Amino acid sequence: MASPSTEVSRIRNFCIIAHIDHGKSTLADRLLEITHTLDRTQMASAQVLDDMDLERERGITIKSHAIQMKYKAADGQEYTLNLIDTPGHVDFSYEVSRSLAACEGALLIVDATQGVEAQTIANLYLALDAGLDLIPVINKIDLPSSDVEGVARQIIDLMGVKREDILQVSAKAGIGVSELIEAIVKRIPAPADNNHLPLRALIFDSVFDSYRGAVIYLRIVEGALRKGDKVKFFASDKTFLADEIGTMSMK
Repeated sequence: MASPSTEVSRIRNFCIIAHIDHGKSTLADRLLEITHTLDRTQMASAQVLDDMDLERERGITIKSHAIQMKYKAADGQEYTLNLIDTPGHVDFSYEVSRSLAACEGALLIVDATQGVEAQTIANLYLALDAGLDLIPVINKIDLPSSDVEGVARQIIDLMGVKREDILQVSAKAGIGVSELIEAIVKRIPAPADNNHLPLRALIFDSVFDSYRGAVIYLRIVEGALRKGDKVKFFASDKTFLADEIGTMSMK
């Protein structure tokens, strides 16, 4: 999930989890924009990571989408941020749990006008079971009907966090998103540096490409993977050649 030249200490693997319609995909768009992964002309289509027709039609995320961003933090260091945008609907909890296993941290998004809802709690428990470091975020703070302090009390009761640990943003307006990115760098841990060990990896998604064939998204847990390496898949007990490898960038 990172290029060989990237120091492991400057990698952050995280996902965004929330109840449906609480603003996950919009927040992902703002992160892509602020890190200059995409410019404003490329952002013309709202919710960039929702690329399935059904997702755009209904405005929900069905599959998990992954993207790599580069970000120069306030400390002067450049960080690699690997984001997985996950579904929020209860019917897609398997997609969520599979993505969580590929991360060290998660942003838990709560709508300032709706508060904590059923899938917020379900996703929180999935993240806690996965041992992730969580950053609670109140979204849509710019709306007239928002109840930021009321929602903050709900989050404190649910998670036992301090008020100052809860971030406030408007993903649509871009308010507070720069501070959120800094929090990702500071509060989500880097992955363990296990590059010297034999290869072990987790498949968290796959797609079929008409030219390349099967394309899998891997989270490398230990070791390293290079073009031409042979990789054994334990579920099928079959070995395949890594014909092409790369990182998760926008099309």
